[in-house]
Amino acid sequence: MPKVTIDNQTIEVPEGTTILNAARMMGGPSVPPAMCYYSSLKTSGGYCRTCIVKVTKGSEKDPRPMPKPVASCRTSVMDGMVVENITSPDLLEARAGVVEFLLINHPLDCPICDQAGECHLQDLGYENGKALTRYKFRRRTFEKIDIGPYIKLHMTRCILCYRCVKVAEQLCPGRVHGVINRGDVAEISTYITEAIDNEFSGNMIDVCPVGALTDRTFRFKSRVWFTKPMDAHRKCKTCAGKARIWLKGSEVLRVTVRKDEWGEVQRDSEGGPLWICNECRFHTKKASDWIIEGPSEISRHSVISANHYDLATLKLDVAKQRKKLEGKKVLLGEGPLNPNNV
Repeated sequence: MPKVTIDNQTIEVPEGTTILNAARMMGGPSVPPAMCYYSSLKTSGGYCRTCIVKVTKGSEKDPRPMPKPVASCRTSVMDGMVVENITSPDLLEARAGVVEFLLINHPLDCPICDQAGECHLQDLGYENGKALTRYKFRRRTFEKIDIGPYIKLHMTRCILCYRCVKVAEQLCPGRVHGVINRGDVAEISTYITEAIDNEFSGNMIDVCPVGALTDRTFRFKSRVWFTKPMDAHRKCKTCAGKARIWLKGSEVLRVTVRKDEWGEVQRDSEGGPLWICNECRFHTKKASDWIIEGPSEISRHSVISANHYDLATLKLDVAKQRKKLEGKKVLLGEGPLNPNNV
């Protein structure tokens, strides 16, 4: 199997693995961001260019560096390849340029956007963007269209990642929407208004990395960090019935797929993606409709994780803080920490 070195860390991966997936196998901060690649959707990737990396050594057979940054989601690993991501200032500057380009037309409506708090573009902007934009021209605008009873389209927020188009092609029979026009006037649209009603069309909401496609049934009901994400399941004839429900008190505000650490749909034990049908997503909004398994695993860096920490983890953190305080007291000659003296 080929070996690849990414940011001075070497990993052995199966033949045909892309640089992005090799970095994900390795984990840590060296994993490039991805806005258009989605492992469960065939032919996705290669559109947004946020996952670019610098290849300083092509392979053992041909050690020449690649002349320009490459999309890690579309570039396969070769034995002996050396890749720089966060260790290359030039690459980080190039990625900042890509982010600036993505944000040229994006509206500053995060305070009213339902995607706020779980938006990949927000994360990307904070981590790799610039404080100010150099763009001085009028931002792109579109006529509002109604694409169906369950999904709201905000075309001004769209970054043309094509994920929703891949969902329509691969999950929904008789695709009725896609990208029309070209260049700076390209947009997601339907052939007929109010047309998107396929059984698995709601998955377009989950794969959208920005707030371009949002859930009408959840619209303006709550911020995600005020809700409790819980893994739950139910008997369903159409899908596996395994989902993530978002509770506020005992009320189910919305239902989504279960997502992994990369923001993609989780897979079952056989490797199949756990997509959910529209019946589970839009029409089962009672807690009694679901068998709740327990709290969902939410990354600690996410704002959604606020007040959702596991009790055992919280106790461990308290114990660590107490130990540090005791050490400081001993260094100051005050002896062990006595709760009565605090």
